[in-house]
Amino acid sequence: MTGLLHTADALRTRTRAGRRAVVMTMGALHEGHATLIRTARRIAGDEGEVVVTVFVNPLQFGAGEDLDRYPRTLDADIKIAEQEGADFVFAPSVDEVYPGGEPQVRISAGPMGTRLEGATRPGHFDGMLTVVAKLLHLTRPDVALYGQKDAQQLALIRRMVRDLNFGVEIVGVPTVREDDGLALSSRNRYLSAAERRTALALSQALFAGRDRHAAQEALRARAASAPATHARAAALNALGESRAAADTHAVAQSVTPAVPGGPAAVRAAARQVIDEAARRQPPLELDYLALVDPADFTDVGPDHTGDAVLAVAAKVGATRLIDNIPLTFGATA
Repeated sequence: MTGLLHTADALRTRTRAGRRAVVMTMGALHEGHATLIRTARRIAGDEGEVVVTVFVNPLQFGAGEDLDRYPRTLDADIKIAEQEGADFVFAPSVDEVYPGGEPQVRISAGPMGTRLEGATRPGHFDGMLTVVAKLLHLTRPDVALYGQKDAQQLALIRRMVRDLNFGVEIVGVPTVREDDGLALSSRNRYLSAAERRTALALSQALFAGRDRHAAQEALRARAASAPATHARAAALNALGESRAAADTHAVAQSVTPAVPGGPAAVRAAARQVIDEAARRQPPLELDYLALVDPADFTDVGPDHTGDAVLAVAAKVGATRLIDNIPLTFGATA
């Protein structure tokens, strides 16, 4: 049976055996959280311990955001945690986490914390990192797991742990999606049926960008496998892509296979879906659509190779949603 603890002292006095894996949440658990808990259970093993934290952190909500209406469903959360193999739910009060009120000393997210989500929500990542640091100290895990849906959050947590020498392993778990492609989020419950149909544009835009990227990478691999420059041009034509056909001459003249469009084409494919959704009723209100380097969340250049993240944030009605997918440019077959 999954226990419920409200204080760090109660957690600290437990005799630990094996590794402790922690899954940090703000409650309102769904299948995405369940996947994190199941993964934590596998990592901790039968001899280890899985702790799920449930804490709605006021520091990471800005003025006018949904702190007051954020769903609080502790009883249901405990049931899900138990079903997925958690040993304890740690649900501290605000006073337990911030004794004496809001902390005067906080973690700074640095330059990465001012981009994308940080630009829209000033101070959000400082508040997030501050509570993550405190919860890591309070729960003292060997490993902590976070979802890749919050890609910028995960990148910043990894950077904080590395820069400040936290003795914990950080594990990212892939985004879980509903059957229609919408990324699971506690905020999805706010959407009306019509708003949900519009909200599907977030994942559809990412998939459009991913498909354009896959076509480009196939083009690159096909061209690279051709033994001569003119054969390489013919290989591009054989793919039957209009973009490829337009660039065959350039490819034939090049030692390095050219990839039509590159990151710009990925962005354009995704943006087309977003623009169409902006004309729906209700409309999608874009916050940002960006293709960034996961190391620092700056925009990737036209000749970028290596990992990238295609990220989007938008509002539908009063609900703000985010999503992303990872991509790799210049992959070899």
